[in-house]
Parts: sequence; C-alpha cells; structure tokens
Amino acid sequence: MNRAPILQMVKSAAIPAAAILIIGYFASAALIGPNGLFALGGYRAQLKDKQAQLKAAQDYRATLRHRAELLDPRHVDADYGDEIVRRTTGQVRPDEVIIPRD
Repeated sequence: MNRAPILQMVKSAAIPAAAILIIGYFASAALIGPNGLFALGGYRAQLKDKQAQLKAAQDYRATLRHRAELLDPRHVDADYGDEIVRRTTGQVRPDEVIIPRD
C-alpha cells in the first residue's frame, strides 16, 4: 500500500482547509458575536433607552437650574423662598392648596 499520494493530498489540502476554518470563524463572529450584525438591533434599543434617560436628566437639570435662579441672592423669589421654608419646617400639609394672589 502506497501512502505517499494520500499523505501528499492531505498536506496539500491542509492549508486551504485551515484558511476556510479561519474565514468561517471570523464570518460567524461578524454575524453572531457580541458586536456582530445580529447584535445591532439590541444596540438600537439600548440607544433609544439611553436617549430617553438623557432627555429625563436634561429636563431635571433644567428644573434645578430654574430653582437655583429663583434663589439667586440678588433677587430671591418670595413665594418660592416661602415654599421652601414651609416645607423644610414641616408647615405644609399634603392636602394644602396654594392660591396665588396678584
């Protein structure tokens, strides 16, 4: 039995087979890996969620900026200052209604 042709055929097929396996590995990683094509939908959902969180944080920051402007030492808003003092000292009840006057 002559093994030389079989051995020669295996040697000549080893490099292309290894190349095919390597290409297959990278192709599968590009599709189903953690940063692959199938993960793109998850990234879009995360982006939408993060954008909503950013919008909420920006709105809250604007609210805080407005409150800080109301408490500016040069011209404190009297109504807001009174509201803070009453809330801090426990003089506001949950059922209380504030009626603004002119």
